[in-house]
Amino acid sequence: MARNVVISGGGTGIGLAAAHAFAGDGDRVLLLGRRREVLEKTGVPGALTYAGDLSEPEVVRGVGRFVAEEFGTVDVLVHGAGGTGALEPGSASDDPLDRVAHDWTVNFRINTLSAALLTEALKPRLAEPGGRVLFVSSIAAYRGSGSGAYGGAKAALHPYAYDLARDLGPRGITVNVVAPGYIEDTEFFGPQIDPARRERLINDTSTGRAGTPGDVAATLHWLASPAAGHVTSQVIQVNGGAERGR
Repeated sequence: MARNVVISGGGTGIGLAAAHAFAGDGDRVLLLGRRREVLEKTGVPGALTYAGDLSEPEVVRGVGRFVAEEFGTVDVLVHGAGGTGALEPGSASDDPLDRVAHDWTVNFRINTLSAALLTEALKPRLAEPGGRVLFVSSIAAYRGSGSGAYGGAKAALHPYAYDLARDLGPRGITVNVVAPGYIEDTEFFGPQIDPARRERLINDTSTGRAGTPGDVAATLHWLASPAAGHVTSQVIQVNGGAERGR
């Protein structure tokens, strides 16, 4: 049977690759993101789209109403939205503390708050048994991210997922996190990554290559499958061995 799949950040990168994986199974997919024009050009067969900033409660209320009308029940919820706050508009202030506050607030809103709001809005609609909640974290949650803000925001998803897994487990719903390492063909690094940095990131791996959105999408797809029905409250690292599992 076709499942109802909701994917935030579904317009590009990992979210888009996941959307194609689920749509390839014949599942009904809803793509969420901030840019309507990007969502409408994905080419995911039969996909519905809803544009808005998921860190805004009123936008997420609208998503909840849309899901109720179009799907009713959500079988799989994938949180792919987020990214580094460095690509967002910077602080207008010259004060160093204002800049720190802005950096941490932006990263928290786009990576953590957006996922929490969407989860709580759709939690009553998760299929039971068999529902799946999947968060996309980052290797930065383990080894930092420069300023600490992005890694901290991603790391916050881990205890939230653990709490959700315990809360939703009695309903037959699993909750897991996938933490990618360096993934090419995404918007995370901006228009172009510095070649020396790219080489350094690849050299960190045991596989000798960069990851792809498809690598992460395949892991998300498996975690949403019946084969992973007894896997919950886990963080699965997809990084080619750049960071060892813990």
